[in-house]
Amino acid sequence: MTHETRTLAKIGVLVPFTNTNLEPDMMLMRPPNTTVHFQRMGGYDVDEIPGSDQMAGLGASDISNDLRMISGARPDVVLYGCTSATLTHGPSFDADLAEKIKAGSGAKSLTAAGALVAALKALNVSKVGFSSPYVGEVNEQAADFLGQNGIDVVKRADVGRELGNYGQGELTPDEVYDLALQADAPEADAIVLSCTDMRSVEAVERIEVTLGKPVVTSNQAMMFCLMQALNLPRHDGLPGRLFDLL
Repeated sequence: MTHETRTLAKIGVLVPFTNTNLEPDMMLMRPPNTTVHFQRMGGYDVDEIPGSDQMAGLGASDISNDLRMISGARPDVVLYGCTSATLTHGPSFDADLAEKIKAGSGAKSLTAAGALVAALKALNVSKVGFSSPYVGEVNEQAADFLGQNGIDVVKRADVGRELGNYGQGELTPDEVYDLALQADAPEADAIVLSCTDMRSVEAVERIEVTLGKPVVTSNQAMMFCLMQALNLPRHDGLPGRLFDLL
């Protein structure tokens, strides 16, 4: 029997405690000979609709204990696995949080929101169609976050109803595919699917075949950025044109 070495890199991930899709997505895309380690974090009310105040509260919550816990795995990189928790505060907050995670963990640090921007810039994209399972006010903040980073949202497709913390993760890949098509516009260079708990990774390649343009998702972007940061080689199982840049 051939065994992986498990020595190439250790990947730490901070994940909201109701999120059920970030972990399987990371395992789908995990580079060989790496290990992935998760720490669940709170800071929000599971029974509330995840609106702007709720997500901003998560972003501002104390994660010092979470960092102590994930540091036990001696990670090479720590991912902050909630997009809306930092984009609701803006780019400066997002960058500052990444620095705090780096200082608190001793590892390289990437946020989901920051990774989306970095991936789009790597693709040389300046105009996008955008969709997510967020409520409308958070989508507006997401468009503003991208705009402050030089990326124009030319069309937006909201899910059309208020989804709770579990409802976001229950959207099927087929529903995500439909949302992506609704977000497309002729002037859009790419499609952005934001949310670490949305099953976008499984729909990426189907969307790209249909639309003929790249798709960038929160979880895919984090994997791309961590592979760049750790100089990890490309492998099978990485969805989308984004990984052609590795």
